[in-house]
Amino acid sequence: MLAVLILGRASAADTASPVTLKRDDVLAETLRPYAGPSVHGVDVSTLTGKTMCGYQGWFNTEGDGMGRGFRHWLKGGGGFVPGNAKFDLWPDVSEFPPEERAATKFKHRDGRAAEVFSSFRRETVVRHFQWMREYGIDGAFVQRFVAEHRDPRALQHNNTVLAHCREGANRNGRAYAVMYDLSGLGAGRMGEVMDDWRELRTRMRIADDPAYERHRGKPLVAVWGMGFSDKGRAYTLGECRKLVEFLKRDGCSVLLGVPAFWRQQTGDAISDPALHDVLALADILSPWAVSRVRSPEDAAKQGEQLWKPDIAWCSQHHVDFLPVLFPGFSWHNMHGGPPDQIPRRKGAFFWSQFQAAKRAGATMAYVAMFDEVDEGTAIFKCTDDVTGGGGSEFVTLEGEPGDRYLRLAGAGAKMIRGELPADAPLPK
Repeated sequence: MLAVLILGRASAADTASPVTLKRDDVLAETLRPYAGPSVHGVDVSTLTGKTMCGYQGWFNTEGDGMGRGFRHWLKGGGGFVPGNAKFDLWPDVSEFPPEERAATKFKHRDGRAAEVFSSFRRETVVRHFQWMREYGIDGAFVQRFVAEHRDPRALQHNNTVLAHCREGANRNGRAYAVMYDLSGLGAGRMGEVMDDWRELRTRMRIADDPAYERHRGKPLVAVWGMGFSDKGRAYTLGECRKLVEFLKRDGCSVLLGVPAFWRQQTGDAISDPALHDVLALADILSPWAVSRVRSPEDAAKQGEQLWKPDIAWCSQHHVDFLPVLFPGFSWHNMHGGPPDQIPRRKGAFFWSQFQAAKRAGATMAYVAMFDEVDEGTAIFKCTDDVTGGGGSEFVTLEGEPGDRYLRLAGAGAKMIRGELPADAPLPK
C-alpha cells in the first residue's frame, strides 16, 4: 500500500502536523458519486457544436489545505518573490473573497500585494465554471496526470479538482470530460491509466453524471499525447493502442490528442505505419496547435493546408475532428524564452483561428487553455496591473479588459455553432 509523508509548511489552513496519506484512503475519500444539484444547460449528448476549454487545475498555494506550497507558480524554493515566478500571465482574483486569495511579494501599481489562487479550493473552481456559463463556453476537458498518481498527495489533489469541476459543471449547466495527459508516463505504465478510469467509473460513477460529456451515445474519454515524436515519451504506440481498445470495450467514445502533423507523420509526429491504424480507432482526433502557428496569416494557412486535408481523412475514416485554438503564447518566466513570444494582437490572433476552423469545416473546437497562465495561454480573467522585477516579466493585455478572451471564446462558440459567419469581424 503506497503512502507518503506530508511535510508542508505549517499554516492554520494546512495540515497542522505531518500526516501519512494512504492511497486507498485517498480513493475512498475523494471518489464519491455526485449528490448535489444539477442544472440543465448545454446538451451533453454530443461534442458536435461545442467549444470546450482545457482546464489544468494544477495550482496550489500555501494555506490551501493541501500542504504543497505554491505549486506551479514558482521556479524554485526561494519564495514568491520577483525573479522566481514560473508563469507569464497574472490571474485576476479581484472577485474572490479573501480566503480564496494568497498574497505574494509582487505588487500592484498602487503598492498592494498581488495575489493568486489555488485550484484545490472548491469555491474557486466552481466560480471558473460560472464564468464559462456567463460567457457562453460549453465546458471543459479536465486534465488528468496519471504519471503523478503514485504520489497520494498528487492523487488527492487531482481527484479533488476533478470533483470540484464536476460540481461546477452541474451547478452551471456546463459539460465536462476527463482528458488523460500521458506526459511523463513511463514505459509499461499504461495499465495505470486503465485502472484509474475503472476507479472513476465504479467509485465516482462519473459516466453516469448528468453533466458528463458524451459523444455518439457514449461517455467521452480524451487521451492526449499519442504519436508525438519528442524523446520524453517512453510509452509505445502499441501501449497506446491497448488503451484505446480498452476504453472502446468499456463503452466509451475516445478522443485522441495528437501531433499537428499526424497525417503526414513529419515534424512533431512519429513516423510509423501503424500510427494511422491506431488513430482510425478513435471517435475524434484533435491535433495540437499551440506554438505551431504565430499569426493570423499562419492560422489561415493552417486551416487551408492542414485542417482541411485532416478533416477529409477523418471523414473517410468516420472520425470527427476537433481543432485546437489558443489566444497567444509566452513562457519567458518558465524557460527564459522571449517575452510575449506569440502576441495576442488584442484578440485578432485568437479570432483568426476560429475563422480558419470554421472555414475548414470544423464542427467543434478546443480552446487551450482556460487557466494555463504558465505558458500564457489562459483565457480566464487576467490583469496586467502587476509589476515584475528580478527577471520576472508578465504579458500585458494590450489595453484590453481582463475578460476579453472569455468574451472572444463565447463569440467564437457562436461561430462554431453557425450563429456567426466565418467572416464575422473581430468583436470589439
